[in-house]
Amino acid sequence: MDSKRVCIVGGGVVGLCSAYYALKRGYSVTMVQREPEGGDNCSMGNAGMIVPSHFVPLAAPGMISKGLRWMMNPESPFFVRPSLDPSLVRWGWLFYRHATERHVAASRELLRDLNLESRRLFLELESEESFGLVDRGLLMLCKTEKGLEEEAEMAHAAHEIGVEAEVLDAKATAELDPGVTMDVVGSVHFPKDCHLDPSRFMATMLKRVLALGAEIHSGVTIDRVATRGGRVVSVSGGSETFEADEFVIAGGSWTAPLLRLVGIKLPLQAGKGYSLTLPSPPELPRLCSIFTEAKVAITPMGNKLRFGGTMEVGGLDLSVNPSRVHGIVKSVASYFPKFSEDDFRSVEPWAGLRPVSPDGVPYLGRLKQLPNLTVASGHAMMGLSLGPVTGRVVADLLAGDAPFRPIEAMAPGRF
Repeated sequence: MDSKRVCIVGGGVVGLCSAYYALKRGYSVTMVQREPEGGDNCSMGNAGMIVPSHFVPLAAPGMISKGLRWMMNPESPFFVRPSLDPSLVRWGWLFYRHATERHVAASRELLRDLNLESRRLFLELESEESFGLVDRGLLMLCKTEKGLEEEAEMAHAAHEIGVEAEVLDAKATAELDPGVTMDVVGSVHFPKDCHLDPSRFMATMLKRVLALGAEIHSGVTIDRVATRGGRVVSVSGGSETFEADEFVIAGGSWTAPLLRLVGIKLPLQAGKGYSLTLPSPPELPRLCSIFTEAKVAITPMGNKLRFGGTMEVGGLDLSVNPSRVHGIVKSVASYFPKFSEDDFRSVEPWAGLRPVSPDGVPYLGRLKQLPNLTVASGHAMMGLSLGPVTGRVVADLLAGDAPFRPIEAMAPGRF
């Protein structure tokens, strides 16, 4: 067993999974998180989906024109808050440069491999102690023939890279999930996708890392990083200082300000998303799904049903925009006609900040300038889905082992 001391900054799903796999290697692990003990973070209120179906990066052809159209609609699923902040301008320019077919083709096998390996690890973790993983696939629900045609093209692209997908008409869609009434023309079923309740998964992983001996410090905001001889020697917040041999920055949307403490300008923006969870929905589907045209994700979690959506780029701001929330609520009855806006009347919306890289590919790797500092962030909507594989790769990097596949395309210094 290695006695290496590892300090992980960040207590979300990526930080927890990194701690778990580092502890399994025999390392001594200290986790430092901004949230108070038992506090919320972006890993808690998300849609809880594990998505091998999501092999197209956010930076893809058509996203710029869609984004410009959506900017005019206060209820749209995507919005970039106009700003002359140099970091946002740089991020936007890099996003524009990468929204190409060439970038999609270069990235899709990487995203496929990451999601499939993470799915395998989720199943492995579930077999050791259940956290309620549901392995029934995902439905991309389409209201329009145009939407179904576009999703059928996505299914064809999935087949090209070995991801299972099946195009279904309305009747076959209803037969696959008879527990909910749907008004759709059809769907695409991705049978390898899974879902879970993220708060239950997080609680299980927290229990595991504590049982393995992790030391966790909550409510600490790191504001100082000490370096010596080209290496990080400690991180500090308030009156607390944490020394270690290796450091992992898994700070989600706060990763960029953390790296600025050591002079690194990482292109990263916070993408705010919202979710609403119905405790007693009028109907309960068995599968998770996505309203394709409305860009809303739906996940059954026990007897509850969660609806999540929007990508609002611009600053570390967790305030709730009622128009964006209404955009989610308004879409539900058009796909699920037994639901109404009244069902959401007393539901408190949740907001979380996803860390978004400008090319839609996560940041995962060591920093050349500080070789004992590993960055694990930038997963956008796939943070939960890629949590286990990211944690596993972090542990490989700490050990000096080759990860399960090449990861150079995720290098934090690639821009």
